[in-house]
Amino acid sequence: MDTITPHRLTVEPLSREAFAPYGEVIEASEAVQHFTINAGNTERYHDLAEIAPGPDGRVIVSIFRGQPRALPFRVAMMERHPLASQAFIPMSGRPYLVVVAPAGAPPAVDDLRVFLARGDQGVNYATGVWHHPLLALDAVCDFLVVDRAGPGHNCDEVVIEPAGVILAAD
Repeated sequence: MDTITPHRLTVEPLSREAFAPYGEVIEASEAVQHFTINAGNTERYHDLAEIAPGPDGRVIVSIFRGQPRALPFRVAMMERHPLASQAFIPMSGRPYLVVVAPAGAPPAVDDLRVFLARGDQGVNYATGVWHHPLLALDAVCDFLVVDRAGPGHNCDEVVIEPAGVILAAD
């Protein structure tokens, strides 16, 4: 444990506007372009995220199975993908936490923002945006992940000191 008291991180609801500096929220809502297809049987919510595979990369689809995290939770590290974006789309219909910081220099605890995502909201981290690895709550959760495969180093990690702490998902 740190000898310094961790900094309390406030959780806010995930919204398109609040998350815009970090990427896109992936959700079916009236705020996005949508139209009816398939002879009127399907509503298409169109072009929800810019998937960027980076130079010489290719887009891949995976499933990540996240183990539940208990609160309070210490945020003591962050990661980023400097070559490409990374999208997480929940498949279990359960809320989860998203911790982000702006792209660029390694973040300090005061740079962190914490969002509570509903089970019907995904996120696409823009290239280089700092984020915490998957933070499922309460139960094992599966996520469809769209990201990059290809040459080059595409994952940087940094220690957050002092750490932040998420006390409740509010």
